[in-house]
Amino acid sequence: MPTFRRNFLLILPLALFSATLLLPAGADAEPKPADESEQAAKAKVEATDLGETRNVHQHGPTLLCGQPDKAALATAKEKGIEVVITLRKEDEIDWNEEEYVTDLGMDFHQLGFQQPDSLSDDILDKSRMLLRNTEDKPVMLHCASANRVGAVWMAYRVLDHGVELATALEEAQKVGLRTPAYAEKVVDYIHRKQSGASE
Repeated sequence: MPTFRRNFLLILPLALFSATLLLPAGADAEPKPADESEQAAKAKVEATDLGETRNVHQHGPTLLCGQPDKAALATAKEKGIEVVITLRKEDEIDWNEEEYVTDLGMDFHQLGFQQPDSLSDDILDKSRMLLRNTEDKPVMLHCASANRVGAVWMAYRVLDHGVELATALEEAQKVGLRTPAYAEKVVDYIHRKQSGASE
């Protein structure tokens, strides 16, 4: 078993245990109709394909994936994607993704972070807000390999869909989360949001 995977399995249970004992899932979520919230919580993350893109998964109308190339973005547009959210910094790629996406007629949002210590509450807040505000539109959320996507997805699922933390972690790992430090930051964020604590 790779070292990062072994460490992940050793570190996360303690954080999950403490967080799930203390607080109910979804305490910070925006109010939703019961049937809509239940439907979102029960929807499954399923593997799918998008050209050469890595780690592509779908949850309802939302695509979660690694970096799409230009051909994959064009295909996503053809499949109905209306909004692209990237968690990568501008200098991580050598072409102008924003220009290409907007030329295709899709909305583009960039909330770039890279190292775990740059995954701030502000980025998680804004990511969740964007996902909430576009729930009625087909959205693509991507980073380089879906590692960062998994981290953001875990926070969104717990706080906005009321999914249990352990279930959200499983989803996040399925999507592509593999960095324990990202997961630790998100668990702490969830804990503080649910308890009403500030940074």
